[in-house]
Formats: sequence, structure tokens, C-alpha cells
Amino acid sequence: MTMAPPLFLALALAYAGLTSLSLAMKRHHDQVMGRKLQPERVRYYRWPGWLLLALSLWVTLTVWPLGLALFMAVGLVAIAGLPLVFLLPYRARLAGRLAVALPVLAMLTWSTLALA
Repeated sequence: MTMAPPLFLALALAYAGLTSLSLAMKRHHDQVMGRKLQPERVRYYRWPGWLLLALSLWVTLTVWPLGLALFMAVGLVAIAGLPLVFLLPYRARLAGRLAVALPVLAMLTWSTLALA
């Protein structure tokens, strides 16, 4: 089995998790969504963000041994944060759309390769 589909899925989940955590901040929520963040809705972005980061860690744990999986998970979070840092100031709406599209694309890729 090739390592590319789980690696892409873990990276996409890490990107989506970081995007969700950034949406819990008032400034980034205004940029991406185009409306003000309600204080009672902050938890609706924080909990899924942490859950997506945990899922990214779980994907790495299913592929690699514990030490390597933790190392890869931290590295993937760092790599996933880089495009987010560059997209938020200039193309904030694209950052939000990618957070939804990338995990779906990664799961489709993994399932397609598993069936082949």
C-alpha cells in the first residue's frame, strides 16, 4: 500500500482543523465568512477544529508506529499551517472553501485507490 493517500488525508484534516480553529477568532471569521462572529458560536468552531486535528493524528497512527506518527502529525500540522497563513490575508474565502474540499477529495482518493 502506498503512503500517499493517508498522508494526503492527514494533511487535509490538519488543514481543515487549523482553519476551523482560525474561524473561532473574530478577525479571521470576519474575513472568511463575511459576517461577525457571535460569542456563543465560538465553540462550534473550536471543538471541530480540535477534533479534526485529533483525526489527523489518528490517521498517522494507523499508518506509522507511535514515535514516527507523532513526529509526522506535528510536521503535517506545521505544513498545513503554511498555506493557511498565506491565504488568510489575501484569499480568505478560498481558505475556507479548501478546508471543506480537501478532506473530501482526500477521502475519495483513498477510497478509490483502496477499491482498485
